[in-house]
This record gives sequence, structure tokens and C-alpha cells, in this order.
Amino acid sequence: MPTLIGKVTEERYDELVAESRLLVETERDTHFKLGDNALEIEPLQAKGGARSAMGEDVQSVQETLRRFADDVGVNVASILSYRNTAAHWPPEQRVKGVSLDVHRILIGHPDRFEVIRNPPFNPRYGTKRWTQDAAKRARGWNVQHPVSVQEKVTAIHGLAVDDQVAAQVAADLLQRPAVTDEVPPQVRIETIGGLAHDEGVAAEAATRLLHRPDVAFKAMGDDRARNSVNHAQVERGRQAREEFERTSEFAPVIRHFERSAEFLDLITACHKFVTTANRVVPGLRGRAVSEDEQSLLRENVARVRAACEWIEHAAETGDVDVDEALARLLRGE
Repeated sequence: MPTLIGKVTEERYDELVAESRLLVETERDTHFKLGDNALEIEPLQAKGGARSAMGEDVQSVQETLRRFADDVGVNVASILSYRNTAAHWPPEQRVKGVSLDVHRILIGHPDRFEVIRNPPFNPRYGTKRWTQDAAKRARGWNVQHPVSVQEKVTAIHGLAVDDQVAAQVAADLLQRPAVTDEVPPQVRIETIGGLAHDEGVAAEAATRLLHRPDVAFKAMGDDRARNSVNHAQVERGRQAREEFERTSEFAPVIRHFERSAEFLDLITACHKFVTTANRVVPGLRGRAVSEDEQSLLRENVARVRAACEWIEHAAETGDVDVDEALARLLRGE
């Protein structure tokens, strides 16, 4: 079965391409000739040059070329483009088989007369040939059909000039794991920082991240992060205390006790004892304690119990006196 291109065979397609190239070449020559004719009617003036007067009814360049365009039935913008291209490409420098559009795109290239004679390789056709995109690449312009990664990135940037469009594109792309895996770590960090500029968003993101033990462990290895967390804990405690003092019915009682440094020291001592016990006692699980160790532990537990009873008695009665037996016990005698 013959290979089809569109609705025609490959052989017929090649015939149509050859015929169309002749038409394009004829059209190119026609456009250059129109440009030459317009150039003869109105030569291209140097920048800042004055147009010599030939009479009182001399028309402007634009008016003259508009009349010429109307008389030959062509759009004036096309006539201006043909004229400008013809002016920059003298007949001896024009390359047969290369479209007028390619000549027009290469106008600003400093080595255009040499460059146009060395077309780049076109992988699609397997030969060297000029296309409009190839000419745009030679000029460093954005292409209509991007091929390389950089050209595609540039095209996306061009379409995403609007911030709302850019935000939606970024959100869609970052939902693809393969995309996020290709993003360098430093760029990810900067991106997260930019997305979390809002304090509410930053707080929620930090909370969720710190729920991950490995993240929290690594974060606390940073001195600045650790200090910030410690500062936040102190500040949160201060705010909680202010809220308690403002709303709780027990606040006056607490304020009364706070006047006593001894009361605060007792609370701290109790807290340290409970914290230490909570940390150390689980370590005794499955451990065989010797008789000597048990005896020593019982003595110290008795001291702790006596100290707790003394604290309760002093708080209830205000009496802090101790008898000789309690004093010896507290001294470990």
C-alpha cells in the first residue's frame, strides 16, 4: 500500500511541493520587484535626511506609496515591507530559493550577506535550508515553533507575561512529580520562601513540615531556627500568661503567690523532679535492681515523700518549722 501524506500519495505530494516551490519563487521575485519599483518611486532616505523639494505639491513618502499601493491593488503595509527589504538586499545579494520573509528577518544581521549563503541544517528535512524560524534563531528572536528546551521555556515565559496566567501555569506544573524532581534544591527553597511570603501561609507550611520528625530534627540543627523556636515558645508562654491573668478567676491568687520568690522556686523544683523522673524511670524497665540499690532508693524516696508533705503543710498553714527527725531525714542522716 502506497504511503499517504494527507490524502495524496508520497509521489504526488513531491510533485505538488515542486510545483509550489516554483510558485513561491515566482511570488518572491514579484515581491522583490514590487519593492524595487516602490524604491525607485521613493528611495529610502538616510535617518535625519531631508527630502528634496521638486514642487509645491510634493506629497509625503507615505502618501505617495499609498497611492502606488492602491493603483497596483496591494496593501500599503506590504508595499512598505517589500520596499524596505529590497533596499537592504541589492539584487546581486539576493539568494535564489530563499523567501523574501527570510531576507526580511535577516536585515538586521551584521553579516547577513554571508550568513544567508550558509543555511543551517534542518533535521526535519535532512538538509541545509532556510526557514523563518531558522532565520529568527540567527537573529536571536523567539521562534514560532520552539524545538530546544530554552526555546520552549522562552515561549512559555512569553505566554505567561500576565501574573495570573503565570501563577496557574506554575501551580499546574508543580503538581507533576517529574517536574519538581528536576528543580534544583536551592530553587525549591527560594520558591517555597516566595510562596510563603504571607505569614499565615508560612505558619501553616512550617507547622505541617515540623510534623515530620526527620524535618524537625534537621531544622533544629540550625542555630537560628532553634533560637527562633525557643523564642517563639517563650513568647507564646508570655501571651498565654497574659491571657490567663486577663480572663481567669484564679489570676489574683496566682499573682499573690508570684510575689514570693520561694513559691516560684518550689514550683520549679517540683517541675524538675517530675520531669527527671518521667525521663529516668522508664529506663528501669527490665533491669534487675540489687538489694543495695533498692535500699538506697527507698531512703531517697522517703526523703522526697517527707519533703512533699512538708511543702503541703507549709502551704496550708504557713508553718515551715521542722522537728529534729524530719530535719535529719531531709539531710540524709
